[in-house]
Amino acid sequence: MASEDPQTAPLSQEQYAALAEFRYRLRRFLAFSEAAAGRAGIPPQQHQALLALAGHVGRAPPTVGLLAEQLLIAPHTAAELVARMVDGGLLTKGRAAEDRRRSELALTPRAENLLRDLTAAHLDELRGLAPALSGALAPAAT
Repeated sequence: MASEDPQTAPLSQEQYAALAEFRYRLRRFLAFSEAAAGRAGIPPQQHQALLALAGHVGRAPPTVGLLAEQLLIAPHTAAELVARMVDGGLLTKGRAAEDRRRSELALTPRAENLLRDLTAAHLDELRGLAPALSGALAPAAT
């Protein structure tokens, strides 16, 4: 008798419970993240944008297109977000030297300070959450 494919085998009650717990913990982290951004005086999407831009590791500087891709939003939505962040003193936007059609983005010192504080708070929250997240996933793997 052939063994069941783990991809199509029915899930156990414990696996459903583990996945539900994992999603609950993720939602709590996202709620924490949104509240932390609000306390810092920026919308959550701007915090996500700052993190995406600061974490960019490519050769070329980050662009509006990269931001759209990282945040899973439409390019015109990313362009509007960038405009608000430039107006708010969080980003600078300049033209690429080799392709004047491209806008390159950079964090301002104010944004770097804000992101440093937010990231420290998020890392503390994640450190406390990590055991619960991995514990929630352990039963799902079986």
